[in-house]
Amino acid sequence: MEYRKFNNHYVLRLEKNEEILTKIKELCEKEDIFLGTISGLGAANKVEIGLFNTETKEYKTTTMEGMFEITALIGNITRKENEVYLHCHINFSDLSLQVYGGHLVNATISATGEIMITKIEGKVNREKNEEIGLNLFKFE
Repeated sequence: MEYRKFNNHYVLRLEKNEEILTKIKELCEKEDIFLGTISGLGAANKVEIGLFNTETKEYKTTTMEGMFEITALIGNITRKENEVYLHCHINFSDLSLQVYGGHLVNATISATGEIMITKIEGKVNREKNEEIGLNLFKFE
């Protein structure tokens, strides 16, 4: 991963075989980013996505391997128990241009990843909502 900072914006280039969320988390820890937004695109060869089942309160995950174009990566950065908490969704297409999407669990770059992060001054934490089953924004 290489990156540059421009005011409160970070421009990242992810390299082949790097895992997207791992590298974003590393950057957030290094640069003390407590709150922010994420957007990106690129190419991946392994993607694990999930869909949250509101009845069972569990994620159903699917792992796909192949040649994929990341057509959209969006997300936010917060903290949970002082740890970086990333919440990202991804859309990606295969060779037949079929598009898949969902909650990003992990994805491995196959060629490059181009990620933009905007740091927002402030802090928003996460707290588990037992009724819903998700870690929701907690404003203090």
